Amino acid sequence: MMKTTQTNAANTTDWHENAFDIIRGLSAYTGSSLIDGLARVVAKFPDADLGTAFNHKQVGSKIWARDRLFESLGGKFRHMVVLGGWYGVLSAMFFDDRRFAIGLIESIDIDPHVASVAETLNAGQVTRFRALTRDMYGLDYGALGADLVINTSCEHIADLPAWLALLPRGTQVLLQSNDYFAEPTHINCVPSLEAFLEQTSLSHVAFSGALAMKKYTRFMVIGTV
Repeated sequence: MMKTTQTNAANTTDWHENAFDIIRGLSAYTGSSLIDGLARVVAKFPDADLGTAFNHKQVGSKIWARDRLFESLGGKFRHMVVLGGWYGVLSAMFFDDRRFAIGLIESIDIDPHVASVAETLNAGQVTRFRALTRDMYGLDYGALGADLVINTSCEHIADLPAWLALLPRGTQVLLQSNDYFAEPTHINCVPSLEAFLEQTSLSHVAFSGALAMKKYTRFMVIGTV
């Protein structure tokens, strides 16, 4: 039993070391700031839930958001705020995309354990990235002065219209929800894109669309409150 335990521990250590070496190699090959940051996260936070943060569904929905945002509103933003930013993956994807020129991204999450991971992932953007631990309901959005607010987890907001009312009129937003009612933590799913559009009631819609996933459909609206 002792030998098996030691072998498993050695295998785990080897896995992390190998993953770190592989990702560093990919970083050197691609020149990607995101992959470079991921290598730092793997080395510093071996217990981070990177398998979820970087799974194909998460990454696919973020690529979809990034591409449609560029097509709808362009790539220049003075101050972008990402709510429920978690590990800062979406922020890193924006920084990694040369189409975008962003002055500052603030990644905001209520979980106090994720800011250090997000800062490590985006360590190459010292002056252009901040990870903050805040409750999105308690933010003074007028004081933030963001020209784009992103919330890709609207299914977790009990009263979406009430939250949107906190934003100054004229604020540009990118919002996502889904119809994954089977997930217990999803307290405010919508059955269709039309229902999501009605729920958000934006004054101007620059884009609306649906992305079919294996178990659910993700909905997105980009526009102005």
